[in-house]
Amino acid sequence: MKPVTAGALLLGISGWAAEAATLIHAGRVIDGLSDKVLVEQTVVVDAGRIVAIEPGYRVAGAADRVVDLRSSTLLPGLMDMHVHITSEYSRSSELDRFKKDGPDVALDGALFASRTLQAGFTTVRDLGDGFRASIALRNAINAGKLAGPRIFAAGKSIATTGGHADPTNGWADHLGGQQVGPLEGVINGSEQAAQAVRQRYKEGSDLIKITATGGVLSIAKNGLNPQFTEEEIRGIVTTARDYGFKVAAHAHGAEGMKRAVRAGVHTIEHGTFMDDETIKLMKERGTYYVPTITAGAWVFDRSREEGFFPAVVRPKAAEVGPQIQGTFAKAYKAGVKILFGTDTGVSAHGENAREFLLMVEAGMPAMAAIRSATSEPAKFLEIDDRLGSVTVGKLADLIAVPGDPLVDIGVMQRVHFVMKDGVVHRSP
Repeated sequence: MKPVTAGALLLGISGWAAEAATLIHAGRVIDGLSDKVLVEQTVVVDAGRIVAIEPGYRVAGAADRVVDLRSSTLLPGLMDMHVHITSEYSRSSELDRFKKDGPDVALDGALFASRTLQAGFTTVRDLGDGFRASIALRNAINAGKLAGPRIFAAGKSIATTGGHADPTNGWADHLGGQQVGPLEGVINGSEQAAQAVRQRYKEGSDLIKITATGGVLSIAKNGLNPQFTEEEIRGIVTTARDYGFKVAAHAHGAEGMKRAVRAGVHTIEHGTFMDDETIKLMKERGTYYVPTITAGAWVFDRSREEGFFPAVVRPKAAEVGPQIQGTFAKAYKAGVKILFGTDTGVSAHGENAREFLLMVEAGMPAMAAIRSATSEPAKFLEIDDRLGSVTVGKLADLIAVPGDPLVDIGVMQRVHFVMKDGVVHRSP
C-alpha cells in the first residue's frame, strides 16, 4: 500500500496519475444526485474512471495507492457556468485593453486556469474573451499541455454597436472604433447576427454568448437597457441551432431578458432586475438562470472605493451589485431552474466557491446548491453520461473538502483534494 502525500504529487501540468488502482477512503460522499450522504466509503479509480464504490475502507493491495480522506467529504468535480478564464478585473483593466496582446492574455489564462482547478472546479463555461484566448486555452488543456478545467468556450461575445461587449467602447475614433462588425462580435440586424454566429463557429466556439442588455463594467452609461431587438436575438438563436450551439444571454434589465427568453436563449446570466413576468416566461420556456451573486457583491464592494472603477462604471456597480442576491432568492423560491455561475474574472479566480455561501445565505439548501454545480450543469452541457456525479462508470473528476458542507457550506471554499480524469492535482 502506498499512501498519497503532497510530496508524491507532480503538481502543475501533469499532476499524478495512478499506475494501479487508487483507493479513496472517504468519510462522507455526496454523489451530486441524491439527498443521501454515504459514510465511510471506498471509491476506486482506475484508468481515469470510477470503477467501484464500496461501503467501508477497502484494504489496499500491494500496488494500490490510497488517498486518506476519512475526515473529509468527497464530491463530484465542481462546474462553474459563468467565468472569464483569461482575464481578471483590477484598477488597471481599462488601460490593459490597450496594453495587452493575445499572448499576454493567453498566459494570464494559463495562470487563472490553474487557480480554478486548484479550487475544485474541473469544468467551466467561459462566456466571453478576447483574441480567442479561451479557445486556445481549452485546446491546450484538452491536449494535456497544461493543467486546468475543461472549458466550454463562447469566444467573443456578440453585442450591438455601443452595447455591452462592443470592444471599442471608450475608444477614440482615430483608434478604429467605428469599424467593427460581426468579425469582432458587433452586429446590427438579423443578417449580421447570423454572420457573427457563423464566425464563432469558424473560430471554434462551443456556444454563443450575447449581451442582451447593458452591463456594469462596459465603458457606457446604461447598464440595464435592452440592446438587441427580439428579431436580432431570434436570428442568433436560429442560426446557433443550426450549428449545435446553445445561447447564453447576459441581461440585467427585465425588458432585455423577456426579449431573450421569448427568442429562445437557453440561459439568462445575472438577471438582476428580473420581474414576475420574466420568471413566468422562464418557467414556461425552461430557461435556466445563472445568478452570479459573487460578481454582484464584488462590484458593489469596489464601487465604494474611490478611483477603482472608471467614473461611468461606478454608479452602475453601486446600483446593480446589491440586487442580484435578492433576485436569486426570488427566482429560486419561484421554481426557476438554477445553474451555478459566478462571473469569475470580475472577482478573483480561485474564489469561485464563495457563490455557495451566498446562495445558501439567500435560502437555497446546501445540497441543492451543490447539485447546481455538479449534476445540473452536467445535464445542461449534455455531459452527464460521463461527468457530474460520483457514480460507477463516470470519469474520475472528484474533489474533497474538510468537514461537512451540509453543516457548514463555507468549507466549499477550502477544497484540499482535486482529481480530474483520475489525475491528482491537489492532495491534503
